[in-house]
Amino acid sequence: MDVADRIARVIASEIGAGAAQVTAAVGLLDGGATVPFVARYRKEVTGGLDDTQLRNLAERLVYLRELEARRASILGSIKDQGKLTDDLARAIAVAETKATLEDIYLPYKPKRRTKAMIARENGLEPLLRRIVSDRGVDPKVLAEGYVSEAVADVKAALDGARDILTEELSENAPLLGRLREFMRNEAVVGVKVVAGKEEAGAKFSDYFDHREKWADMPSHRALAVMRAAKEDIVTIEIAPDPETGAPRAERMVAAAIGDLGSRPGDDWLRGVAGWAWRVKLTNTMYIDLLTDLRKRAHDDAIKVFGRNLKDLLFSAPAGARPTIGLDPGIRTGVKVAVVDATGKLVETTTVYPFQPRMDVQGAQAAIAAMIARHKIELIAIGNGTGSRETERLVGDLLKQLPKTVKAPTKVIVSEAGASVYSASELAAKEFPDLDVSLRGAASIARRLQDPLAELVKIPPDPSASGSTSTTSTSAN
Repeated sequence: MDVADRIARVIASEIGAGAAQVTAAVGLLDGGATVPFVARYRKEVTGGLDDTQLRNLAERLVYLRELEARRASILGSIKDQGKLTDDLARAIAVAETKATLEDIYLPYKPKRRTKAMIARENGLEPLLRRIVSDRGVDPKVLAEGYVSEAVADVKAALDGARDILTEELSENAPLLGRLREFMRNEAVVGVKVVAGKEEAGAKFSDYFDHREKWADMPSHRALAVMRAAKEDIVTIEIAPDPETGAPRAERMVAAAIGDLGSRPGDDWLRGVAGWAWRVKLTNTMYIDLLTDLRKRAHDDAIKVFGRNLKDLLFSAPAGARPTIGLDPGIRTGVKVAVVDATGKLVETTTVYPFQPRMDVQGAQAAIAAMIARHKIELIAIGNGTGSRETERLVGDLLKQLPKTVKAPTKVIVSEAGASVYSASELAAKEFPDLDVSLRGAASIARRLQDPLAELVKIPPDPSASGSTSTTSTSAN
């Protein structure tokens, strides 16, 4: 049994479905379909898997694939070490969680050894302490006493002492705090285009040769630069001015060692401080400041998004009025939901006025009956695929209503997030006995009555590859 079949069988047993159903759903998800899309429009492919089953399937699929990849990696590592036994292979094969796998692997996991660790093992830490305490003596003279079978010569001894001191400096919390504050005030973001990428990255041409203080970089420019770097169009450097800032940083590192004068040991320690800054600490600061810049840019972008969303959420509500919600669709039909003045769902149906059925009269009759039966005052029409056709259908119907019936007002409503909501856990709890395809129509009706109360229900959809309207288009 291959890995894909094993994963399908495990998931099938967990969600109460057949392995073939799981395999079909996995194929759709791997092809870019989202859980809401599959739940609403591909029931015939998955054999009727509902939204709850599909959410659990998608979540477990990611975990189990990562588990199998880690299993293969661990088997390969232990085999390469020549330590794989039949019992160990069986234990790895039957491990059902990542934690169990890691517990099995722990005794065989290669331990990372740093240059400083090796230098200490070679007995060079006392050399560093002597250089620090006996600064009047040339470090080369001191190093001669530490040449051994493991330490080839004086240079190797001094390099080992340097590695130990560099590691200590890189783990010095007060020093890192001072350097980070210095960099936040002085660092400059330098952006350069990668040679040969000028044409491919033309849309980023404003940043092909750009320099700007890190502290002053606006969020929109930071996001654009980081996107260009992610696409390998530009490289990013975050560093202090090489003429004035870098020497100041080196002096800060040297100060963490102690007061340095002009003795031979002082000169060596000062050189190590400069080396530690250039080789180790600049990279640490780059990672820290790039992370901070990304977070700052994302926070600002979220604030802008929040302001725009607030305007949408606080748009004037239509109020407590009986409403019909229409979720347009071509091939799959127009989903219809009636909610009363309190937002309670009272009736649903699906009509098929478009291709392939073209039951215009039947659709208009069903909607007209609902208008009369529930004294409808508003008709909310989702703005996805088929919205214009549905609006025309409703407009024609309203003209045909008897004079004795007060025609409701039709309003085009954003259906962004309706598909995501309809296949969410919240919707499943709110409408446990309602088909997932009709939940979106109820949400569209309610968001006209009270946008704030309804739109806040929409959960994030990590698997979504596009907007709701895109999903609707591909469905029809």
